[in-house]
Parts: sequence; structure tokens; C-alpha cells
Amino acid sequence: MIRRVGIVMECLLISGLVALMLFCCEGDKLILTRAPLEYVSAELTKLAPVKLEVDLSALQPGDRAALGKIIQAARSIDELFLLQVNPDNLAMLRELERSRKPAGEPYLQMFRTMFGPWNRLDNEKPFINDKPKPAGAGFYPEDMTKAEFEQFIADHPDQRPAFVSEFTIVRRQNGVLKAVPYHEAYANQVNQISRLLKEAAALTQDETLRRYLTLRAEDFLTDDYFRSDMAWMDLAGDLEIVIGPYEVYEDNIFSYKAAYEAFICVVDHAESRKLDAAAQYLNEMEANLPIPDQYKNFNRGLSSPIKVVQEVFSAGDTKSGIQTTAFNLPNDERVREAKGSKKVMLKNIAQAKYEQCWIPIVNQILAPQPLRNVSFECYFNHVLLHEISHGLGPGLVTLPDGRSTSVSRELKEFYPVVEECKADVMGIYNLLFLMKKGVIPEEQKYSIFASYLGGMFRSIRFGIHQAHGGGVAIQFNYFMEKEAFLRNEDGLLDLNPQKLEKAVATLLHELLMIQARCDYAAAAKLVAQYRQETPVIREMVSRLTDIPIDIRPEFAIGQ
Repeated sequence: MIRRVGIVMECLLISGLVALMLFCCEGDKLILTRAPLEYVSAELTKLAPVKLEVDLSALQPGDRAALGKIIQAARSIDELFLLQVNPDNLAMLRELERSRKPAGEPYLQMFRTMFGPWNRLDNEKPFINDKPKPAGAGFYPEDMTKAEFEQFIADHPDQRPAFVSEFTIVRRQNGVLKAVPYHEAYANQVNQISRLLKEAAALTQDETLRRYLTLRAEDFLTDDYFRSDMAWMDLAGDLEIVIGPYEVYEDNIFSYKAAYEAFICVVDHAESRKLDAAAQYLNEMEANLPIPDQYKNFNRGLSSPIKVVQEVFSAGDTKSGIQTTAFNLPNDERVREAKGSKKVMLKNIAQAKYEQCWIPIVNQILAPQPLRNVSFECYFNHVLLHEISHGLGPGLVTLPDGRSTSVSRELKEFYPVVEECKADVMGIYNLLFLMKKGVIPEEQKYSIFASYLGGMFRSIRFGIHQAHGGGVAIQFNYFMEKEAFLRNEDGLLDLNPQKLEKAVATLLHELLMIQARCDYAAAAKLVAQYRQETPVIREMVSRLTDIPIDIRPEFAIGQ
């Protein structure tokens, strides 16, 4: 629990000597100490500022008007996610805003970037106060243990659905655990978002967008997003809007609880049409997976639209720390089985990352031959197939005891890292499949492998504790062990194409069987064995200290 003080305090930071600085202001304060200014400033430089300007001139007047309302709703998403990370976050943000002095501006900027007082680039290290981040963020009581939660639902099986729901928080009331629906726990923000989305729906002339916004406004008030997720799959206009709770990565106890986020984008129709070919092969990709047919999933819907978009604004979970390059939604297996899933590629984000981070990294770590063969096209295509691969493989499963469940629920805290690892490896596997189909030129094979290796350390630098970085660490260490990746005489990274192609299939088989069998113990063993910061990883990362880890978007509108 954070101790509060009610006295006027003021201290000076002595560079290099004082590790923490007392915060100065009158009244009761949540913020008591700050990390050295040098540390915060250095961490901010790891995220290259990028001004995102998107041409909105082709939008219809109704869409332009609706866009303003949707961005207002997205600002409330920022507030919701702040509360999910830490119930004190909104009050801490207001405190930082009230004390805006030149020396305090980096702390405010860092807080907004990380959505709280913990540095997402440095293993969640606190830069305000010294309180460790709870594993369950703001989703559970801080003093609740994993064993207590599991014992409670074992003793109260009728309450299990509410407790494991993606859309409830768990609170302790009169000493007893209780599941509270999001729309009740966050009623102020949820009601405001619902109102704004209804207002936006009334402004747009795009019937598909109007239907999505109307249903999403209603679903915010019930926490059942099935109808609006189905409507989202049918969006066909110039705006691509996603707003609601989706990813579960913030919940590091069980990976049950979904975090609020928003993507507000303009569709690049010409670029989207270029990528439609990949979506025609979904069933063949599923049939081609390196697992027995009994584990393959042909029940998911075949609709798999691919959208290339320019991001106008983002909010919540997706904006915290590392920026999303692409996404595959919805996560609701009911929607995936009924209709499928949609892949959205944020091309202006991908291009900015490639220029600001990706190219500088590969120039430092790759041997000459792979370095000559990297390309943005191969990088972007792997991102696309990564997202397509999220929609393939086991999803809803029936266990030997007859219980129906999902892979995510059974693998619990290991699901995010295993799933991200699977999507990366399957992305390469499916690119090779599309080569055989003539969709991708055969001569790009080495370039795909080189770009795959080159991009790994961009993700590893996010931190191997994080799902994406941890998933890549598993791949890198596995392929090093199989001698598919190697180092040349200068210590630079090289690859063996034949061994890599074989190792990709082997690792993918292992990952898919863990998911198909919902094998929690095998997932734990794989993660423990390969999600390691090996000497090779440490050395490569040490070469990249002056290169930004990611970008920090500055939106032209909505700031």
C-alpha cells in the first residue's frame, strides 16, 4: 500500500549521487519519490518521436465528423487502461499535471508513455515511487495469491465463469473475493464512451461503420461484444475502427483479463487489395500444419479480410510502451468459428519502425550476406503472415474429460508468450507454403530468412519478460541450438537456410502440440528452457545501446 504524506517537501536531485528524489508539493500525495532525471531522460530516448500525419482529405464529411467523436471516446479508453494498470494511476497523472515544472516534464511524458509509474522497457522498473508492479496489475487485489483465486473457484464452481471472464475485475469485499463486471467497475468512462459512439454512428454515412458503432456502444454496457465483433468483420468503408477490451497481456497472473484499447485508422484500399491473395489459402494453410489432422481446426470461419491502414490515433493498451505494427482480431473464439478474423496492417507504423529502429539494428548485428538481403517487403510480409497465423491452429478444444475450453484459459500465464512464438514461427512456415503456391517468388526465400533473423533483436529489446520479446527469445535460442542460426568469424549473426527451414517445422510442431493438448506443464518447460537471456543475446543487445528500441508516435490530431 502507498503511504500518504501531508507536508510540504522539496529536495534537489544531485546527479549521480541521489537515486531517488522526493516529490515537492502541498497536500496529500501519491507520488513520493522519483528516479533520477538522467534515467528517465535516457529511457525516453529509446523511443524515437515520430510525427504521424495522415491524409484525411478523401474522407466523406460524415466520416470526418464521426472521427472527432471517436477520438474523444478513445481518450476515455486511455483513462480506462490507466485504471486497469493501477487504480491510483489517474490520480497520479493529475498530480503530475498539476506540478508541471521544466524538470518534471520528462516524468509526465514517461508516465503517459508507459501508462503508469513502471518502465515497460526495463522489466517494469518503477521510475516513480519504489513499489513493484503487481503481477495482476489492477485486475485483482494486490494481496491476492494465485492459490487463493484457484481455491475460491474450486469452492464456488458456480462463480467460475465470472471469475475467469475476460471482462471482470476481482475485488475483495468484506474479506471475500468478488467478480465485478467492467461496465460496473468503470461505469463513468464506459457510459461516456457508449454515448460518444452513438453520436458518431449518427454522423457517418457508412452503413457498415454505423452498425458497428451502434452495436459497440450497446455492448460496452453489457460486456458481451459478440454482436459488434461480428459487425466489425464487415466494415467496408474508409475508416477502420477498433475500440474495446481485447488483449490479455497486462494480466501476468492468469492472462484472463482483457485490456481496453483503440485503433483509429484510414484504410489504404489499393494496398489492401494487393494482400488479398494470402487470405484465399486459409484452409490449405490449416491442412498444411505439421500436426496430426485430429488437432487441426477447420471449424473457424473462412472470412479473413486483410486491411492495410494508416493509423490516425491509438489509445490504451496498444499505445503503452511498444507500439503495435499489426493486429488480428477479434479474439472471441465464437466469432472466429462463426466468421473468422481480420488482419489489420498499420503501414505507417511499420514503415516508421523499419526506418528508425530496424535498419540501424541489422547494420550492427548481421553478417554481410544476410544484411545484403533484408527488405521492407519481406519484413512486412512476415508481419502479415504472423497475424494470419494467430487465426490458425487450436483454439476451442475439448479435453479428454469432456470439458470444452480454450487454449488461452488452459495455458494461463504462458499463453501469451507461446501464442506470440507460434504466430512468428508459423508466419515463416506459411510464407514458405505460399512460395510453393506461387503467391510469393521462390527467389525471396533467403531474403525472408534474413529479414526474419534481422528483426528478432528489435523484439528481444522489448524485454524477454514481455510476450513478444519472450516469444522471439525462445525462437532465437532454439534455432541457435539447432545450428540454424550461427555466428561468423567476426561474431555477426548468420544463418543456414536448410537447417532453418527444418527447425521452423520442428519448433512449430512442438508449439502446436502444446496448444492442442492444452499442456500447461509442457508450456512451462519450453518457456523455462528457451526464454533465456543467453550470452549471445546479451552481447548482441549491448551493440544496440544507441539505437531506439521503438517509436513514440505524435499524432497530428487528437493529442
